[in-house]
Order: sequence, then C-alpha cells, then structure tokens
Amino acid sequence: MLASSSAGNSIFLATEKTRILVDAGINRKETFARLAAIGEDPHKLDAIFITHEHSDHIAGLPVINRNLGARVPVFATRRTAPLLDWGGSPAPPLETFQAGAAFDFRDLRVQSFTLPHDAADPVGYTFLVQGIKIAIATDLGYLPENVKHHLRGAHFLLLESNHHPDLLKVGPYPWHLKQRILSRLGHLSNDAACEYIASELSKETQTLVLGHLSEQNNTIWDAELSARQALRQRGLDPKLVVVEPRRQSEVFQL
Repeated sequence: MLASSSAGNSIFLATEKTRILVDAGINRKETFARLAAIGEDPHKLDAIFITHEHSDHIAGLPVINRNLGARVPVFATRRTAPLLDWGGSPAPPLETFQAGAAFDFRDLRVQSFTLPHDAADPVGYTFLVQGIKIAIATDLGYLPENVKHHLRGAHFLLLESNHHPDLLKVGPYPWHLKQRILSRLGHLSNDAACEYIASELSKETQTLVLGHLSEQNNTIWDAELSARQALRQRGLDPKLVVVEPRRQSEVFQL
C-alpha cells in the first residue's frame, strides 16, 4: 500500500512479469518516491487499474500518465472511464470492461466485482497469480453476498475499516457527510469489518490488511483491537496489519 486513507489511495502489486498500480490517488512526486523507497522503478509499471472516479483514487492520475506516456494502459469500467480527469493531457490507452468481468493481463487473472459505494460504477479487484489470490475491497458501505463471494479463498485481503461509529457521530463532520459515510453506499465501519472477520473471513487468508482509515473518525488502536478480537472469535491467526493514513505500508511478500 503506497497510500490508503481518505487523503489518497494507491496500491503497488508486482509479480515476476508484471508491475501495476491499483488507483493513483496521491501525486506523481509522492507516488514515484514511495516506489523508489522499495526499490521499484515507476517507469517499469505495466498498467494502472482504477476502482472508481473519486479524487482520493485518481488525483495523481493525469500527471502520472503524462510522465509514463502512452505505453501504460489504464483499466477502468465502461461507466467510470468517461469520468476520469486527464488535466488537459491526452488520455492514455484505455482498457474498459464491464463491472464484474474477469480477464487476463500478462500473468494476472483479474476479476472485478461491483461494490456498494456512491460512485458511478465502483469495483473491487481480485488478482490471481501462481495460485495466490489477492483481494482488494475498500470504499463500500456494507458487505453484500457478491462481495463476500469474491473475497473467499483470498490469501491476502485488503479490507476497509474506515471509521468507529461513535467517533464519527461526535466528530467534526457536517451531518450530511456523516449520513453519507454511515449509509449503505458509504464506508465500512470497524464494526462491519469485524463482523465479517468474525463470521466469514477465509481460513486461507494469510495476511489481513485494514485500510482506508479515517484520520478524524478512527484510530489505528481501535481498528486493530477490534480486528484482533474478531480473529480470536473466528479462531484464526493471520498476519494483521493496519495501514496508517498518509504513510506507505511495509512490503508484503506472498
């Protein structure tokens, strides 16, 4: 995770043959610096996959695209692609797909799935490579059955744990924003994430990462404590990491 919070989101995934970003929500300078910090050359990226058009997921896209040039395709759903802002620069090669579609990109088997969020056509992704399944599900108001289906069997899961409901209710946000976050098209709370962990987290999950934490309405301590209690209830002991807002995570090797 190069970044995972309401301030910006970007995930780097590398295999033996492929290097991609999922979302580009932080600026080019910071994206490239964070890649360099883990020994990766930004100019060796092969593609960028977009989950939805909200600014914390695409803010860096125009300038990153301008620096990488036309060779790096951008993947987005057919309804999301027209909403991407290129800042006056020529659009890169766009690879569009129907939400829910599965397709191959180099050595990755990519599966998209619809998320309940207040964007035009938001999706999560799973990536399957050499028998390892990586699942990404953030920016969703609740966990419907179709999402749970795609998370099953994930060896690595990035799951949203956005807010503590009590902190949100007494926090500084205006009421209309609180209502949006709490809605079924908003963001997943610690309680909702932990309900899933305690009842349905896959036994195959070796690494569980909680991300997209709100800086105003959550704490790392609250998210981690709740998740550990849920894991004990489930009888599972995967590696648990909570991504600190505005900081990149450790490197995960699967």
